[in-house]
Amino acid sequence: MFFKQLQTKESSLSYFFGCGTKGKSMAVDVVAGDEEWYIEEAKKAGVSIDFVIDTHVHADHYSGGRRLAQMVGAPYCLHESDKGRVKFDFEPLKDGQMLNLGNVNVEVLHTPGHTPDSVCLLVTDMRRGDMPWFVITGDTLFVGSTGRPDLLGREQEMAAQLYDSIHARLLSLPNEVEIFPGHQAGSVCGAGLSGKPSSTIGFEKRWNGALSMDKKSFIEALIHEIPPRPAEMDRMVAANIAA
Repeated sequence: MFFKQLQTKESSLSYFFGCGTKGKSMAVDVVAGDEEWYIEEAKKAGVSIDFVIDTHVHADHYSGGRRLAQMVGAPYCLHESDKGRVKFDFEPLKDGQMLNLGNVNVEVLHTPGHTPDSVCLLVTDMRRGDMPWFVITGDTLFVGSTGRPDLLGREQEMAAQLYDSIHARLLSLPNEVEIFPGHQAGSVCGAGLSGKPSSTIGFEKRWNGALSMDKKSFIEALIHEIPPRPAEMDRMVAANIAA
């Protein structure tokens, strides 16, 4: 298995990984302008790009996912709840769906809270064993923080969903599973993000204060610490769902 993390604009983190042996790969949360980087990396690794996924419709940057998918002839994927919202065709992802990249399996976890369509991607390298190795958490769980719940104007409802998603879908994973988030320090997609671009489930359980709160305290803390809205948010969202 190969794995690359790309630090991009707006303190975003993008991902490119797959199976070199079988020649398959996946690009996740591509930022506009970075498309050629994935194509070059795929050439270096001798792999095709078989899936391009956005973990949700982004509000803090312009997505390059759909353009990359068109350039390489791969499906562009969003959670199925985006049907009727976005103005173009996409490959719908379902909770529990398995995506195969040769010796690498990727399970889709629907984790609403930051947005209704948020997904995380649980990755297993079958050559190492049948236990998951890492999870790409998008804007659901960050190192030292969690995603913001207010982008739709339903802070209380979304914060409650985020709590449930994190505790039911992520904290139930083995402690040694690594997490790779969608942002690091400097992003406005959450408050108090670490500058460290990865962690583990066990470390976050121990040191991420939001994860030790009960549900009521979590909701109150999250609503109290909402950062400023992303610059040009409405324009970015409109572009990311436009035909």
